[in-house]
Amino acid sequence: MAETAQDQNYEILTPPDDLRRKVRELTPREAKKFDPIKAAEAALNRLSGHFGSWMINETVTLLRAWETAQTEGMTEETVAPLFQAAHNIKGQALTLGFPLVGRVAASFCHLIETVPSPEKLPLQLTERYVEAIRAMVMEGAKDDDNRTGVELLETLDIVTTDFLKQFSPDTGGNE
Repeated sequence: MAETAQDQNYEILTPPDDLRRKVRELTPREAKKFDPIKAAEAALNRLSGHFGSWMINETVTLLRAWETAQTEGMTEETVAPLFQAAHNIKGQALTLGFPLVGRVAASFCHLIETVPSPEKLPLQLTERYVEAIRAMVMEGAKDDDNRTGVELLETLDIVTTDFLKQFSPDTGGNE
């Protein structure tokens, strides 16, 4: 029998601060003129000066995770932070103005997600991804205008696809 709300133990949490006190209400006249899209774009423009350093910080996290994986070996415990760092870069890259780096990180995440176990991750290819992301962020290779970055992404994609074929059920290589 399904429990009803009365049958369940629960606790109501009240926030310590009433956020309404922290926000100024717009007058009807101000509200008519207020454009939330423009306000968000203006806020984004104010923050955009920090985007490069935020991507550098994400890259440092990726590099540290890679160093740990190299030192301690490719295990669930060492690959998880490596994947998380790449996944964070993938998710933030477009917003932070590095869409090309995001595509490299997405390809790297695909590699990690597709191999059957961390021990099967190829060290050289993993290192190439980490170094590609690092170099592209440091060199400001942000989009498809950077021919070298695009070629690097395409090469990594080809090598990754070829490597992952051995694990595809279609090829019978379920090692």
